[in-house]
This record gives sequence, structure tokens and C-alpha cells, in this order.
Amino acid sequence: MRTKFFAAIFTAVLALPLGAANAAALHDVFKRVSGSVVVVLAESNLAGALGNPGPADGGGLGSGVLISQGGRILTAAHVVEAADRVMIRFADGSVVTARVVASDPLADLALLEVGQVPQNAVAARIGDSDKVEVADQVFVVGAPYGISETLSIGYVTARRTARAEPGDSASVELIQTDAAIAPGNSGGPMFNMQGEVIGIVSRIVSRSGGSEGIGFAVTSNAAKEMLLDPQPLWTGVAVAPLSGELARVLNLPQPAGLLVMHAAEDSLGARMGLRAGSTPAVVGGVKLTLGGDIILAVAGMPIEANAANYRKIRDRLRRAQPGEQIPVIVLRAGRIVELSSANASATRFN
Repeated sequence: MRTKFFAAIFTAVLALPLGAANAAALHDVFKRVSGSVVVVLAESNLAGALGNPGPADGGGLGSGVLISQGGRILTAAHVVEAADRVMIRFADGSVVTARVVASDPLADLALLEVGQVPQNAVAARIGDSDKVEVADQVFVVGAPYGISETLSIGYVTARRTARAEPGDSASVELIQTDAAIAPGNSGGPMFNMQGEVIGIVSRIVSRSGGSEGIGFAVTSNAAKEMLLDPQPLWTGVAVAPLSGELARVLNLPQPAGLLVMHAAEDSLGARMGLRAGSTPAVVGGVKLTLGGDIILAVAGMPIEANAANYRKIRDRLRRAQPGEQIPVIVLRAGRIVELSSANASATRFN
């Protein structure tokens, strides 16, 4: 009995400096990586046009992480997908203009680029998210409610597998965490305890609008696969999927389509001549902006209500050669119109 008593005390004493050491280690890691975390400020000429914000979004305000000294930044697609202007605020307070290089709304990932990086900004290292396991300790740095350089710490509480649902960020691999995440954290980095980026914050599950201990980050390996390795693509178009009853109510000539809500300035969608609507409406309980084009087909592939179709279309656009004309068929004011990805001309079909 006495032996067990002393063993318990010895174990408790050992635990005290271990906790202090962990805190000191986190302090050092945070100092090393905090200069890579940025605030993303997105603006659109059309109110409410910035895609379909998740609960970790702050209405055009998000976070991001610098991944190269050349000025490349990872963030969440729903923060910038349909933005007409994007600004980046670095940790030293400097603000620079950014452009969207690539975006994948289905994965909720976007790649930005700035022309100038402050001298004290340090690019973060991207880790291997396949090595992340449930119960691993992680921390998130971002700008919840616009308060920059805010750290929250927690654990990996689950790894979620892909679901093939159009427009759902859970169609890629996600890391679930109990680290506090709030509006403004979207696009910010999730780090492992070595200071490597293992995820990009996407959204939270919340009834109150604040953190309730269930947050999700898209894995870093997904970011590599979908944004960093392939040919970059940014359509700049915020769309609403139409299928089932919505497709029938809006008189689509096929089972599914994509309603254009907004096309950002200088984006592929804008150059193509896609037109957005301007009439807010609620159809079948879904908030829409009516009056714009409804995309029916791209490169001969009809729009379908599944993620596989979405991926095929994006892959085709990525493979397009300079000057190549890729036809886009839209329903415009009750008529079928063909647009081209190479120019903004339109041909009407009676």
C-alpha cells in the first residue's frame, strides 16, 4: 500500500514539469508560425455573393496561411470564390492586394497570391495529414470575429470520410477537432505540435453561431491534391445547385443545373459572359438570387446533381489549352444560349 502511495506521488510530480514543458514548447511553436497566418478581407459588388458561407465565415472576413515566400496563401473557397476584390492583412499590419489563383468550392479550398510579402512574414511548412490520428493534439491560429493572431488548442476528435454531395465541403477528407473555431477562422491553418499545417479550417457545427467544440478542417493532403499539384483554376462564379423540385419550378429542360448568383470581376466566369441575377427570392425554402443564367452543360457534359460530374467538368477546364473554345450552354431568359470560355460571344438557339 505504501509503495503504491509513493508511486502515485512520484507520477504526479513528474507530470507537473511535463505540462510546463508542453506549454513552453507550444509557446515556441506559436512564435515560429504566427507570422505565416494572415487575415483575408474579401469584397463583392453584389451583397451576399460570396458563395455559401459556412458558420466559420465572418461575411467576407476570413483567415489564411502563407505557404511560400513567393506570396502564395491557402484559405477557404467560400471566403473568396466570388469576391471582386481580395486584400490580405499580415501579422505586422501591412495590407496588400491579392488575386485568386485557384479555387475548389466543393473542397472549400482556395489559393491566393500577393505580389509583395513583408520581410518578417514566414512561410509555413505543409505537413502530411495522413499521419494525423484521433487524439493528436492540434492548434488553430486565425482571426475569429476579426481578432487576429488568436490561438485555440484542442484534439483531433475524428477523421471524416468523403461524401459525394454537390456543394458540400465534406466531399473531401476532413479533420474534426474540439479546438475553438468561430466566424473569421475560415481558411486559417490547423497546425500539428511541430508547427506543420495539416488542415485548412472550413466550418463548425453550431446552434449558437459560436464554437461548440465541433469544427472541421480540410486536410493538407487534399489541398496539395486539389490546388497545389494540378493546373490552377478559378471560375469566380457563385452558383446554387438546382435539381428535383427546384429544377421543375424554374422550368429547367433537364434534371439539374447551376444557377449563377454572381461572377467576380476578371474571373473566368465574367470573361465567359455569364450573367448573374439580381432578384432575391425564397423557393422551396432555399434562398436564391433569380434572373441570372442557369448553366446546363460545360464542354458537352450536362450538369448532374452529383460531385463526380462536378469533378469531371473542373478537370476538363483545367486541361484546356490557351485559346481553346470550351462551349458552355446556359438557360437565359427562357432561351438556350451558348457561351465560350475563349471569348464572351454568345449564340442563341431558337
